[in-house]
Amino acid sequence: MAKHGCVAVYPGSFDPLTNGHVSLVKRALNIYDSVIVSVARNSQKKPLFTVQERVEMAAEVFADEPAVMVESFEGLLVDYVKRRKTNVILRGLRAVSDFEYEFQMALMNRKLERTVETVFLMTDFRWLYISSTIIKEAARLGGDVTELVPALVVERLQEKYGVVPLPKTS
Repeated sequence: MAKHGCVAVYPGSFDPLTNGHVSLVKRALNIYDSVIVSVARNSQKKPLFTVQERVEMAAEVFADEPAVMVESFEGLLVDYVKRRKTNVILRGLRAVSDFEYEFQMALMNRKLERTVETVFLMTDFRWLYISSTIIKEAARLGGDVTELVPALVVERLQEKYGVVPLPKTS
């Protein structure tokens, strides 16, 4: 598949990074030369993990992928994208409910900076139902999230919540 020869910025809170996020980055690498996973500092959400922890986890997950860079950012996304000398914002869509919010954000970013484009990729069907919020809630209550997040994230969730997943029942 031909690549566009540029860098895509994939912003988010990544609190925590899920297999859906990882899948999206890997698929984006089929289109773009590299992807910057950009962990938002000024999220309005109350994060479980610090920005530093989220950056470290993502960097470790993508350590074997030289075309992926992980860093944090704050301020306007379009300003950050321009500082990174690219014009592509990558966003994932799980369902129609995601589209309305993402569409509004894309239009606002376009209004703020005409040269920045938002590209949407549909989430792989295996990850349609998961979100970081759902993952945290399941982990907090001792649920087994091992198939939904990278192994490193499972360990960090267990450390944060001080719980070990309940054994699966038949």
